[in-house]
Amino acid sequence: MSSFYIQTYGCQMNVHESEKIAGILRDRGLTACDDVRDADIIVFNTCCVRETAETRVLGHLGRIKSMKKPGAVLAVCGCMTQRREAAEALCKRCPFVDIAVGTFNIHMLGEYIDMFSATGERIIEVWDEPREAREGKPLRDGGVNAWVNIMYGCNNFCTYCIVPYVRGRERCRPIDDIVRDVEELLDSGKKQITLLGQNVNSYKYKDKTFADLLGYLELDRKYRLKFMTSHPKDFSPALAERIAQSKVLSHNLHLPVQSGSDRILAAMNRHYTRSDYLSKVESVRKLVPDIGLSSDIMVGFPTETEADFADTLELVERVEYNNLFTFIYSRRSGTPAAEMPQLDYKTKQARIDRLIKKQFEISKSVADRAVGQTVEVLIAEVKDGKAFGKTESDAAVTLGADGVEQGEFVKVKIVSSVNANLTGEVVK
Repeated sequence: MSSFYIQTYGCQMNVHESEKIAGILRDRGLTACDDVRDADIIVFNTCCVRETAETRVLGHLGRIKSMKKPGAVLAVCGCMTQRREAAEALCKRCPFVDIAVGTFNIHMLGEYIDMFSATGERIIEVWDEPREAREGKPLRDGGVNAWVNIMYGCNNFCTYCIVPYVRGRERCRPIDDIVRDVEELLDSGKKQITLLGQNVNSYKYKDKTFADLLGYLELDRKYRLKFMTSHPKDFSPALAERIAQSKVLSHNLHLPVQSGSDRILAAMNRHYTRSDYLSKVESVRKLVPDIGLSSDIMVGFPTETEADFADTLELVERVEYNNLFTFIYSRRSGTPAAEMPQLDYKTKQARIDRLIKKQFEISKSVADRAVGQTVEVLIAEVKDGKAFGKTESDAAVTLGADGVEQGEFVKVKIVSSVNANLTGEVVK
């Protein structure tokens, strides 16, 4: 075996876990390839947060059957196969899948590949809970960004969400290990680090909180520090103050609200009200006036009325998010919301279309107001005579590439905007 191919679905957590899988395979002497037809090892790292993700996995697996070369090993792992019944059903439907493992034992994938190669016997191994923590060295790309897990799992049990069932309870990594990972990444040339957790705000190691952890990462380096995802119920004044005082924290906050209706928020088991959320937005904006806000909003949650949706639209108008990630509610078997009265798809689609249109107008307005400002941009890519980067508030900027290098922080004056896209010029 000499080469591997990884197909990743879902969130940044999965993207980073695919880097860890790549590291496992690299340590076994394999190299990554871009074409699945050339791969000796094929890995599907799956997501089950929405039904569309599972459908895509099954559709792509069907195509892989005819594309993989003789003798290639096909492994499926991640959230979708953490549910034992789903893993068994997938393997029954796709007899050409050789290995199926869940989220708790992804770190064992190398051993499972060795076992299959030695015996030829299919492996379906799903652990019911984490048994050990083992952090390998991920195989990262050559870009400026890198991800670091600070915790795993979730204790929130939002009624629509499958994550606590496939990721387990919260488990926080030691502060020293996190600081070491960040320092090593900076030494290797990375310029932007994103801390990952299902709810980073609830991070707690011994007597240290998430705000404390961020204090340990105030390193004497020029870099940008981000984090996701941040649950509104746990967003504290101490965290807002930390962002305001920090020399490294990005002035960007992803704070998923999910709905603007108190009735729906209660049905979702989100543990905050509309007023709570708006109060926290107001407090962080007072401390960090240039904060860039983004959020997740779910449309069509069971029993959502037109009045509930109107509350959501009004909240979006009031907050004026820089960016918004919108989703149609997806029924997930095993969650409380799956048993609630469901809305028809036509209603959900019509509502999300209205929400997307509203946010487009807001994003365009926010971008227009940026014209004339001078901002710091981290250059992420230089290609075809253009440079692409992001501001401290996470706005995307395009500028000329003359004298600009990947990984460089440059002062840029924003000269124009088209829709939500900014164009700038380097300030000499």
